[in-house]
Amino acid sequence: MKQISTVEIRLDQFEAMRLCDIDGHDQATAGEKMQISRGTVQRLLYRGRKQLLEAILNNSAIIINLMKSEDK
Repeated sequence: MKQISTVEIRLDQFEAMRLCDIDGHDQATAGEKMQISRGTVQRLLYRGRKQLLEAILNNSAIIINLMKSEDK
């Protein structure tokens, strides 16, 4: 049986996408809610969206890593 590849999206990337893409907040407001800078939100959105699209295009499983990046 073929092994399915996986793509991991970090929780902070997922949260940035949720706040901006689902809840409709701008990056500055999302940054305030996440207690990070707008620039960091922009970076998280870029990387998270890229990984999500790569997973969809490559038919990969998507894993949301529930650990914060500083907990690793």
